[in-house]
Amino acid sequence: MRKLILGSMLVLLPLSMAQADGNYQLDPTHTYPNFTINHLGFSTMHGRFNSSKGKFMMDRKANKGSVEITIEAASIDTGFKKRDDHLRSPDFLNVAEFPEITYKSTSVTFNGETKATIKGNLTIMGTTKPVTLAVTHIKCGPHPFNKKPTCGFDANTTIKRSDFGVKYGLPAIGDEMKLFIEAEGVKQ
Repeated sequence: MRKLILGSMLVLLPLSMAQADGNYQLDPTHTYPNFTINHLGFSTMHGRFNSSKGKFMMDRKANKGSVEITIEAASIDTGFKKRDDHLRSPDFLNVAEFPEITYKSTSVTFNGETKATIKGNLTIMGTTKPVTLAVTHIKCGPHPFNKKPTCGFDANTTIKRSDFGVKYGLPAIGDEMKLFIEAEGVKQ
């Protein structure tokens, strides 16, 4: 009996992965671009962006995919309005002139069933630089409530904000920023 169950699982696993392949629209209510940065050497400041949109495509059999994310820069949120207003100013993100932060992949390589490497271009304040995201978790399957095919992933990288022209407060405020994207998408 155990061999029958194990055999059935081995047959269904590639089928479920193939069903996960396709095009996904990011769910903005379950997608969280966020960051951490050293604050004056005293602490680590956490922040997030509350508004983002995008899409991704997966084809695991061909070992390729794509990711496009657009973040509304003015949606930055560190939990302190005065600081958030300063981060929106020309000293930092200059959201009036550069309202969007974007990431567009140039390649996606799957490293097993739950990990991937995404290479692409990140644009902040009109400056575009190549950035590689390490995907540490991927899960696909029917959403437990609405039953729609859903995939989610967690990705991260580290950048230097000065590479994108964000130089205010250096070196007291850290140059290195850790970026995280936790995302969910619904199959289209």
